[in-house]
Amino acid sequence: MSNTPVSEMTYEQAMAELEQVVTQLESASVPLEGSIKLYERGAELKKRCEALLKSAEEKVALITLGADGTPEGLKQVEG
Repeated sequence: MSNTPVSEMTYEQAMAELEQVVTQLESASVPLEGSIKLYERGAELKKRCEALLKSAEEKVALITLGADGTPEGLKQVEG
């Protein structure tokens, strides 16, 4: 596992580490206490990936198209 805080990871970093966590958990070679820690780390990584993906989807949804269908810019995010 990486020492990088989950909150500072890119989507790619978090997804790669999440895949490693899943592989370790599936191997069943980790003691119970280690499995619990892996599961907790995996839950954090999953949450980070979901948040980053949602943010990217929102940005894509805000792209405005001109009359000819080409992207012109972004709408302001309301909130």
